[in-house]
Amino acid sequence: MLDLLKIPVYSIQEFTLLTGRAYRNLFLRPHYWDDVVIQMDIIGFGSLPIVVLTGFFSGAVMALQMSRALSQYGASGQVGQIVAIAIVRELGPVLTSLVVAGRNASGIASELGSMKVTEQIDAMRALGTDPTKKLVTPRLIATAVVLPLLTAIADFVGMVGGWIVAVPMLHLTTGSQYWSSSWRSLEYNDLAQGLGKPFVFGMVIALVGCFYGLQTTGGTQGVGRATTQAVVVASVWIFVLTFFITRIFVNM
Repeated sequence: MLDLLKIPVYSIQEFTLLTGRAYRNLFLRPHYWDDVVIQMDIIGFGSLPIVVLTGFFSGAVMALQMSRALSQYGASGQVGQIVAIAIVRELGPVLTSLVVAGRNASGIASELGSMKVTEQIDAMRALGTDPTKKLVTPRLIATAVVLPLLTAIADFVGMVGGWIVAVPMLHLTTGSQYWSSSWRSLEYNDLAQGLGKPFVFGMVIALVGCFYGLQTTGGTQGVGRATTQAVVVASVWIFVLTFFITRIFVNM
Protein backbone atom coordinates (compact mmCIF):
# COMPACT_ATOMS: atom_id res chain seq x y z
CA MET A 1 0.00 0.00 0.00
CA LEU A 2 2.81 2.38 0.90
CA ASP A 3 4.59 1.58 -2.36
CA LEU A 4 1.48 2.59 -4.31
CA LEU A 5 1.40 5.95 -2.56
CA LYS A 6 5.05 6.80 -3.14
CA ILE A 7 4.70 7.98 -6.72
CA PRO A 8 1.62 10.25 -6.27
CA VAL A 9 2.97 11.72 -3.03
CA TYR A 10 6.34 12.35 -4.66
CA SER A 11 4.65 13.97 -7.68
CA ILE A 12 2.56 16.26 -5.47
CA GLN A 13 5.65 17.23 -3.51
CA GLU A 14 7.70 18.02 -6.62
CA PHE A 15 4.85 19.93 -8.24
CA THR A 16 4.37 22.02 -5.09
CA LEU A 17 8.09 22.81 -4.94
CA LEU A 18 8.17 23.73 -8.63
CA THR A 19 5.13 25.99 -8.18
CA GLY A 20 6.70 27.72 -5.19
CA ARG A 21 9.98 28.33 -7.03
CA ALA A 22 8.16 29.63 -10.11
CA TYR A 23 6.16 32.18 -8.09
CA ARG A 24 9.18 33.17 -6.02
CA ASN A 25 11.10 33.94 -9.21
CA LEU A 26 8.50 36.58 -10.08
CA PHE A 27 10.14 38.78 -7.44
CA LEU A 28 13.78 37.83 -8.05
CA ARG A 29 16.20 39.06 -10.68
CA PRO A 30 17.08 38.53 -13.45
CA HIS A 31 13.76 38.63 -15.30
CA TYR A 32 13.82 37.05 -18.75
CA TRP A 33 11.31 39.37 -20.41
CA ASP A 34 12.47 38.43 -23.91
CA ASP A 35 11.48 34.84 -23.20
CA VAL A 36 8.12 36.03 -21.86
CA VAL A 37 7.39 37.95 -25.08
CA ILE A 38 8.44 34.97 -27.22
CA GLN A 39 6.17 32.63 -25.25
CA MET A 40 3.28 35.09 -25.46
CA ASP A 41 3.65 35.08 -29.23
CA ILE A 42 3.85 31.28 -29.40
CA ILE A 43 1.00 30.62 -26.97
CA GLY A 44 -1.23 33.59 -27.80
CA PHE A 45 -0.92 34.33 -31.49
CA GLY A 46 -0.24 30.70 -32.35
CA SER A 47 -3.47 29.59 -30.66
CA LEU A 48 -5.61 32.36 -32.15
CA PRO A 49 -6.97 30.52 -35.25
CA ILE A 50 -8.18 27.46 -33.37
CA VAL A 51 -9.57 29.60 -30.53
CA VAL A 52 -11.56 31.68 -33.02
CA LEU A 53 -12.96 28.55 -34.69
CA THR A 54 -13.87 26.99 -31.36
CA GLY A 55 -15.54 30.16 -30.09
CA PHE A 56 -17.51 30.77 -33.29
CA PHE A 57 -19.00 27.31 -33.53
CA SER A 58 -19.68 27.17 -29.79
CA GLY A 59 -21.93 30.21 -30.09
CA ALA A 60 -23.50 28.93 -33.29
CA VAL A 61 -24.31 25.54 -31.77
CA MET A 62 -25.69 27.15 -28.62
CA ALA A 63 -28.06 29.29 -30.73
CA LEU A 64 -29.13 26.27 -32.76
CA GLN A 65 -29.81 24.19 -29.68
CA MET A 66 -31.85 26.91 -27.97
CA SER A 67 -33.83 27.99 -31.04
CA ARG A 68 -36.37 25.17 -30.89
CA ALA A 69 -36.95 25.32 -27.14
CA LEU A 70 -37.31 29.10 -27.09
CA SER A 71 -39.68 29.10 -30.07
CA GLN A 72 -42.01 26.69 -28.25
CA TYR A 73 -42.39 29.18 -25.39
CA GLY A 74 -42.50 32.26 -27.58
CA ALA A 75 -39.22 33.52 -26.14
CA SER A 76 -37.04 33.38 -29.25
CA GLY A 77 -36.02 37.00 -28.65
CA GLN A 78 -34.01 35.86 -25.59
CA VAL A 79 -31.58 33.77 -27.61
CA GLY A 80 -28.94 36.51 -27.41
CA GLN A 81 -29.16 36.61 -23.63
CA ILE A 82 -28.74 32.85 -23.30
CA VAL A 83 -25.83 32.69 -25.75
CA ALA A 84 -24.05 35.58 -24.02
CA ILE A 85 -24.40 34.15 -20.52
CA ALA A 86 -23.42 30.61 -21.53
CA ILE A 87 -20.42 31.75 -23.57
CA VAL A 88 -19.06 34.34 -21.15
CA ARG A 89 -19.57 32.34 -17.94
CA GLU A 90 -18.62 28.81 -18.97
CA LEU A 91 -18.17 27.81 -22.59
CA GLY A 92 -15.71 30.55 -23.52
CA PRO A 93 -13.27 30.08 -20.60
CA VAL A 94 -13.48 26.27 -20.47
CA LEU A 95 -13.33 25.48 -24.19
CA THR A 96 -10.61 28.06 -24.84
CA SER A 97 -8.56 26.69 -21.95
CA LEU A 98 -9.00 23.11 -23.16
CA VAL A 99 -7.88 24.07 -26.65
CA VAL A 100 -4.86 25.95 -25.31
CA ALA A 101 -4.06 23.05 -22.96
CA GLY A 102 -4.16 20.59 -25.84
CA ARG A 103 -1.90 22.75 -27.95
CA ASN A 104 0.46 24.35 -25.43
CA ALA A 105 0.64 22.03 -22.41
CA SER A 106 1.76 19.33 -24.82
CA GLY A 107 4.15 21.74 -26.54
CA ILE A 108 5.70 22.88 -23.26
CA ALA A 109 6.05 19.31 -21.98
CA SER A 110 7.63 18.06 -25.22
CA GLU A 111 10.00 21.03 -25.46
CA LEU A 112 11.24 20.80 -21.89
CA GLY A 113 11.20 17.00 -22.01
CA SER A 114 13.47 17.04 -25.04
CA MET A 115 15.80 19.42 -23.24
CA LYS A 116 15.78 17.14 -20.21
CA VAL A 117 16.62 13.90 -22.03
CA THR A 118 19.36 15.61 -24.07
CA GLU A 119 20.88 17.01 -20.83
CA GLN A 120 20.47 20.65 -21.88
CA ILE A 121 18.88 21.46 -18.52
CA ASP A 122 21.84 19.93 -16.68
CA ALA A 123 24.16 22.04 -18.81
CA MET A 124 22.10 25.11 -17.93
CA ARG A 125 22.56 24.38 -14.23
CA ALA A 126 26.30 23.85 -14.75
CA LEU A 127 26.54 27.31 -16.31
CA GLY A 128 24.85 28.86 -13.25
CA THR A 129 21.40 29.49 -14.76
CA ASP A 130 18.32 28.51 -12.80
CA PRO A 131 16.18 26.36 -15.15
CA THR A 132 13.01 27.26 -13.25
CA LYS A 133 13.64 30.98 -13.67
CA LYS A 134 14.66 30.64 -17.31
CA LEU A 135 12.13 28.07 -18.52
CA VAL A 136 9.16 27.87 -16.14
CA THR A 137 8.47 31.41 -14.94
CA PRO A 138 8.35 33.00 -18.45
CA ARG A 139 5.86 30.38 -19.58
CA LEU A 140 3.81 30.89 -16.42
CA ILE A 141 3.60 34.65 -16.98
CA ALA A 142 2.90 34.35 -20.70
CA THR A 143 0.09 31.80 -20.37
CA ALA A 144 -1.58 33.63 -17.48
CA VAL A 145 -1.59 36.87 -19.50
CA VAL A 146 -2.64 35.67 -22.95
CA LEU A 147 -5.31 33.13 -21.98
CA PRO A 148 -7.80 35.75 -20.65
CA LEU A 149 -7.20 37.74 -23.85
CA LEU A 150 -7.85 34.67 -25.99
CA THR A 151 -10.99 33.98 -23.96
CA ALA A 152 -12.28 37.52 -24.54
CA ILE A 153 -11.78 37.04 -28.28
CA ALA A 154 -13.51 33.65 -28.17
CA ASP A 155 -16.44 35.16 -26.26
CA PHE A 156 -16.97 37.89 -28.84
CA VAL A 157 -16.59 35.53 -31.80
CA GLY A 158 -19.00 33.09 -30.12
CA MET A 159 -21.61 35.81 -29.79
CA VAL A 160 -21.10 36.66 -33.45
CA GLY A 161 -21.63 32.98 -34.29
CA GLY A 162 -24.85 32.99 -32.28
CA TRP A 163 -25.99 36.14 -34.10
CA ILE A 164 -25.39 34.57 -37.51
CA VAL A 165 -27.55 31.57 -36.58
CA ALA A 166 -30.25 33.52 -34.73
CA VAL A 167 -30.73 36.42 -37.13
CA PRO A 168 -29.76 35.74 -40.78
CA MET A 169 -30.26 31.95 -40.72
CA LEU A 170 -33.27 31.25 -38.48
CA HIS A 171 -34.80 34.74 -38.14
CA LEU A 172 -35.46 34.21 -34.43
CA THR A 173 -35.02 37.87 -33.60
CA THR A 174 -33.66 41.13 -34.97
CA GLY A 175 -30.02 42.09 -34.87
CA SER A 176 -30.59 45.06 -32.57
CA GLN A 177 -32.63 42.98 -30.13
CA TYR A 178 -30.03 40.21 -30.15
CA TRP A 179 -27.13 42.50 -29.28
CA SER A 180 -29.16 44.58 -26.85
CA SER A 181 -30.29 41.54 -24.85
CA SER A 182 -26.76 40.13 -24.98
CA TRP A 183 -25.06 43.16 -23.47
CA ARG A 184 -27.78 43.87 -20.92
CA SER A 185 -27.73 40.30 -19.61
CA LEU A 186 -24.05 40.48 -18.65
CA GLU A 187 -23.10 41.74 -15.20
CA TYR A 188 -19.75 42.53 -13.64
CA ASN A 189 -19.89 39.19 -11.85
CA ASP A 190 -20.14 37.42 -15.22
CA LEU A 191 -17.19 39.33 -16.66
CA ALA A 192 -15.08 38.71 -13.55
CA GLN A 193 -15.94 35.03 -13.69
CA GLY A 194 -15.28 34.80 -17.41
CA LEU A 195 -11.84 36.43 -17.19
CA GLY A 196 -10.82 35.11 -13.76
CA LYS A 197 -11.20 31.48 -14.76
CA PRO A 198 -8.77 31.57 -17.71
CA PHE A 199 -6.26 33.48 -15.59
CA VAL A 200 -6.20 30.57 -13.13
CA PHE A 201 -6.38 27.98 -15.91
CA GLY A 202 -3.43 29.60 -17.66
CA MET A 203 -1.21 29.20 -14.62
CA VAL A 204 -2.28 25.57 -14.21
CA ILE A 205 -1.64 24.77 -17.88
CA ALA A 206 1.85 26.27 -17.79
CA LEU A 207 2.84 24.66 -14.48
CA VAL A 208 1.53 21.21 -15.43
CA GLY A 209 3.27 21.32 -18.80
CA CYS A 210 6.55 22.44 -17.24
CA PHE A 211 6.31 19.88 -14.45
CA TYR A 212 5.88 16.89 -16.73
CA GLY A 213 8.50 18.23 -19.10
CA LEU A 214 11.08 18.57 -16.33
CA GLN A 215 10.20 15.13 -14.94
CA THR A 216 10.76 13.40 -18.27
CA THR A 217 12.90 10.26 -18.27
CA GLY A 218 13.43 7.43 -20.72
CA GLY A 219 14.44 9.14 -23.94
CA THR A 220 12.02 9.84 -26.77
CA GLN A 221 9.38 7.48 -25.38
CA GLY A 222 9.50 9.42 -22.12
CA VAL A 223 8.87 12.64 -24.02
CA GLY A 224 5.73 11.11 -25.55
CA ARG A 225 4.49 9.94 -22.16
CA ALA A 226 5.16 13.35 -20.59
CA THR A 227 3.27 15.09 -23.39
CA THR A 228 0.23 12.84 -22.98
CA GLN A 229 0.23 13.17 -19.19
CA ALA A 230 0.49 16.96 -19.37
CA VAL A 231 -2.55 17.31 -21.65
CA VAL A 232 -4.68 14.86 -19.64
CA VAL A 233 -3.83 16.30 -16.23
CA ALA A 234 -4.23 19.93 -17.37
CA SER A 235 -7.62 19.15 -18.93
CA VAL A 236 -8.85 17.38 -15.80
CA TRP A 237 -7.72 20.26 -13.58
CA ILE A 238 -9.59 22.72 -15.80
CA PHE A 239 -12.87 20.88 -15.18
CA VAL A 240 -12.17 20.51 -11.46
CA LEU A 241 -11.23 24.16 -10.97
CA THR A 242 -14.13 25.52 -13.00
CA PHE A 243 -16.52 23.80 -10.58
CA PHE A 244 -14.92 25.38 -7.51
CA ILE A 245 -14.51 28.82 -9.09
CA THR A 246 -18.14 28.78 -10.25
CA ARG A 247 -19.17 27.77 -6.74
CA ILE A 248 -17.36 30.80 -5.35
CA PHE A 249 -18.98 33.23 -7.80
CA VAL A 250 -22.45 31.74 -7.37
CA ASN A 251 -22.30 32.51 -3.66
CA MET A 252 -21.12 36.10 -4.20
